[in-house]
Amino acid sequence: MAHRLQLSVVPGELAVCRLAAEASVPPWLPTHGFVSVTRTAEELSIVCDATVVPSPPGPEVRVQAGWRCIRFEGPFAFTETGILLSVLAPLAGAGVGVFALSTFDTDYVLVPQDALDATVVALEAAGHIVAG
Repeated sequence: MAHRLQLSVVPGELAVCRLAAEASVPPWLPTHGFVSVTRTAEELSIVCDATVVPSPPGPEVRVQAGWRCIRFEGPFAFTETGILLSVLAPLAGAGVGVFALSTFDTDYVLVPQDALDATVVALEAAGHIVAG
């Protein structure tokens, strides 16, 4: 393994939401905590605290809740390679599906809540240190 990373489990359950590409950012979206908004020509994707997503979310919003977040303790330079792969490879080997996000300083991997224990076991077996 090229990298031995410090990782942490972020408290709380997250939801991944899909809206139409032309949709406005919804008013229920929090301005604090873990929030990611990505717009492409095909969609508007939002990741946020699952408790703020209305139920039902509306006819134009698809929601998949039940995600837990693993934070990579960065920052990492853009020139560093293999950081994300060093986490994704053991999770793929353990059969854990992921939703990956990156920021300027670091990376995050969302895993299904019911796979969190298997995630931690796989990451620690690969040599990573997982807190929380």
